[in-house]
Amino acid sequence: MKIFLLVAVGIAALAGSACSKAPDCTTEMLTKKAQDMTAALQEAITKDPAKAADLTAKVQAVTTKYQGATTADEACKAYDELTAAIKA
Repeated sequence: MKIFLLVAVGIAALAGSACSKAPDCTTEMLTKKAQDMTAALQEAITKDPAKAADLTAKVQAVTTKYQGATTADEACKAYDELTAAIKA
């Protein structure tokens, strides 16, 4: 669970950095994407705890890629990539 908390903190920082609104991605969409991504992460870790380290590495790679995100649209793209990486 420590890994999950570390990942969640990183993702929260990513969402916090995307403070501008873009017409394609609303705050509600960001919230939904964050919830979907968190659920996918919890499910993946519960299903196969041995893959937690691999999932953490994937999440960190995407988080690093979007670390400088300044728009909600970029944050939505990051959540989409995170969710895809987790489900892959």
